[in-house]
Amino acid sequence: MIACSQEHNWPAGMAGMKVMEVMQDLPKDKAYLSYIPFPTELCVLCAGRVKKGLQPACVQHCMANCISHGTIEELAKEMKGKKRTVLWNPN
Repeated sequence: MIACSQEHNWPAGMAGMKVMEVMQDLPKDKAYLSYIPFPTELCVLCAGRVKKGLQPACVQHCMANCISHGTIEELAKEMKGKKRTVLWNPN
């Protein structure tokens, strides 16, 4: 979120990528907490950066290394064997 805001010179809290916190209740009074990066309506996948051959700011600066960028074919191949993945196509 911060990398996106800084890349586009937006004020704090305004970003093309948000991180959603999702809590899932599990048996035996336990919970599983997930943080999911989710593109907003402001996300343009850093078209200017990608045109220069760079990764979108969110991908380059993601400390959890949980966001990837590429063609659908590349990403689908990368997803094989991974348990929880989401493929987002903005088109």
